[in-house]
Amino acid sequence: MRLLVVGKLNGQLAAAVKMAMSAGAKVSHVESIEAATHALRAGQGADLLMVDYDLDIRGLIEANEAERIHVPVVACGVAADADRAAAAIRAGAKEFIPLPPEAQLIAAVLAAVSDDNRPMVVRDPCMQQVIQLADQVAASDASILITGESGVGKEVIARYVHAKSRRSARPFISVNCAAIPENLLESELFGHEKGAFTGALARRIGKFEEANGGTLLLDEISEMDARLQAKLLRAIQEREIDRVGGAKPVKVDIRILATSNRDLAQAVKDGTFREDLLYRLNVVNLRIPPLRERPGDVVALAEFFAKKYAAANGGPERPISAEAKRRLAAHRWPGNVRELENAIHRAVLLSSGPELEETAIRLPDGQPLAPADAGSRAAQVAYQAAESASRAFVGQTVAAMEQQLILDTLSHCLGNRTHAATILGISIRTLRNKLKEYSEAGVAVPAPQGGVGSNAA
Repeated sequence: MRLLVVGKLNGQLAAAVKMAMSAGAKVSHVESIEAATHALRAGQGADLLMVDYDLDIRGLIEANEAERIHVPVVACGVAADADRAAAAIRAGAKEFIPLPPEAQLIAAVLAAVSDDNRPMVVRDPCMQQVIQLADQVAASDASILITGESGVGKEVIARYVHAKSRRSARPFISVNCAAIPENLLESELFGHEKGAFTGALARRIGKFEEANGGTLLLDEISEMDARLQAKLLRAIQEREIDRVGGAKPVKVDIRILATSNRDLAQAVKDGTFREDLLYRLNVVNLRIPPLRERPGDVVALAEFFAKKYAAANGGPERPISAEAKRRLAAHRWPGNVRELENAIHRAVLLSSGPELEETAIRLPDGQPLAPADAGSRAAQVAYQAAESASRAFVGQTVAAMEQQLILDTLSHCLGNRTHAATILGISIRTLRNKLKEYSEAGVAVPAPQGGVGSNAA
């Protein structure tokens, strides 16, 4: 997480900085609110601002918002003056940290405000296959299109890929293309020069430059208008961008990830998405199955969220009752992981017994989950089968696992040897030798499905 500290580095604030760095934050520092806004406008990104409460926090937040810079603020101050702390919260600060600081408090506030605590919780075999493929392609610079229904965890996968990549020490920048008005998205992505349009009072560095050296996630890219798609295509092809109102292109070195909950192939047919851009983005596709197709993940995720929200609300950790687990596994979860998380958060707040009972797990309309019926018993069988399948990996030889991974990747690439070798990180010759070995052993090998570069072996 990137932390920008605003204020004079006296002894107490300097101690807080050291504690934040020990908690994993990458820290930079400026002394004034004007310098903070200038640094953010100039592309020095931050996920959180820690600001001395003697400074004008309201003015800082308003100046940032005028530049469409939205970064949460926590206030800090010596002596913990209650009036000034309350004024900082009223001005827009999310939290207050008294100085001298406590290491546990610093770590807790950083985690709570930045919401970085999103580990990968995977038990179901179909999701494990997705993670295997993500592990294979993470080290490359190939663009990846992550698809799936709303709420399945596409951004979590994107962050996982970044963390596994060679760029993990560099920025991970996410842009929600659906949340930014069309007339502002170009400036948000590519930046602008002073005077480029009404309100452009100074140069603003865009997300492409902010992500330089790292990874840029274009979330819900299907919502981008056609004109901007053309500019994005050029940026990906040429590895350079043009600021709005700029006189010359700017070179960038980034890896592009994109997500969509829509069928982009259909969007191409409908004329709302460029086919050439789809090909550029979809070098590798990671399809995240909906939660109803990953029954082995449901209870594991529920247990994770139960612990998370017990800690967040200062309550004891309580196990989920057996009946509650049965109902969780049987429900179809149309809102996917996001809906499950909200349901468990409610259950933590509503449950009063030693366990999280089934009556405390409620749907968004307040109704409890339906009891297991004949249809949901089938889901229970599927859940148990998924759990068994995940345990089946234990005891297999490395050679058997390698064979399965190679054949699964080849199937994913529709038999294309060149693409499969690239994803697997091996030479085409090595791949062909492996496939010849499998064929001679009587193992069925996916045949190329035609097309340029299918490289039949």
